[in-house]
Amino acid sequence: QVQLVESGGGLVQAGGSLRLSCAASGRTFSNYAMGWFRQAPGKEREFVAAINWSGRSTYYADSVKGRFTISRDNAKNTVYLQMNSLKPEDTAVYYCASKRFLAGIARYGTESFYDYWGQGTQVTVSS
Repeated sequence: QVQLVESGGGLVQAGGSLRLSCAASGRTFSNYAMGWFRQAPGKEREFVAAINWSGRSTYYADSVKGRFTISRDNAKNTVYLQMNSLKPEDTAVYYCASKRFLAGIARYGTESFYDYWGQGTQVTVSS
């Protein structure tokens, strides 16, 4: 069983930055692909970004490409989401997700690909 705990959310003005963190339990964090999703009020949860087990491959939704950066520190069992140039439409609850995955065809942008989810952290961007 893997437990994921997000932190770093908050209130920020448009154009500002936030860095989200997701700390994972367990000793084999480096075997896991990690993803970030978000859910705005009244909308379905959507893919934001993902990173493979080594950190060498990253994937982004078009809406955040060039503004958000996903990274990981396997020594700290933590994945990060650096969010710059934030917009009011980025307001949502942000969720971290993980799946033990080292090779093969990955569907990083699909919720059903992931096995474990965090409780979410609120990000609010004011205009």
